[in-house]
Amino acid sequence: MTRILIADDHKIVRDGLKRILAAAGDLEVAAEAASGDEALALVRASDYDVAMVDMSMPGLAGIALIKRLKTEKPKLRVLVLSMHGEHQYAARALKAGASGYITKDSAADQLIGALRKIAAGGVHISDAAASALVSAPSSDAPLSDREFEVMRLLVAGIGPSEIGEQLHLSVKTVSTHKTRILEKLGLGSTAELVRYALEHKLID
Repeated sequence: MTRILIADDHKIVRDGLKRILAAAGDLEVAAEAASGDEALALVRASDYDVAMVDMSMPGLAGIALIKRLKTEKPKLRVLVLSMHGEHQYAARALKAGASGYITKDSAADQLIGALRKIAAGGVHISDAAASALVSAPSSDAPLSDREFEVMRLLVAGIGPSEIGEQLHLSVKTVSTHKTRILEKLGLGSTAELVRYALEHKLID
């Protein structure tokens, strides 16, 4: 039986995932977390075969969460389940240590297939995302993972002080990251950054 940890801040999503996995027979939801910090605490306290994590959650999330989970338990397999388009996020998630990336609009059988594949040591990524990774470097390549996280939160409408709290950074450091992000992408304001994010499918 494959032991799975589900980390998603929406209870309705966790409940739906539990129902899907219960029907599979060989996949057991061993624990669930409503935040990245909770997921990290659970991983420290117990062993799971796969952690299925949402990309956007309160507190520790995204690339930073994947890296922390892998630091705690290097053998833990991580599947990112996200509403964000794969072609921008999948490469960073895999580089950070994830074993797969699947979008929330995927069919239940695709999700079960991805979990089984990852639990067996494989990597899951859609054909479209794989070809995008091979054919073109992503346009946000100059951003560091930390800058990418700050950008993700900025375009979600979260203020610098709240971003600082979520990423454990000072407001001054968040402002410095914001300035660098705008410089690197050749943009003049947060409004332009939001437009850039929409054009590159970084937000829905």
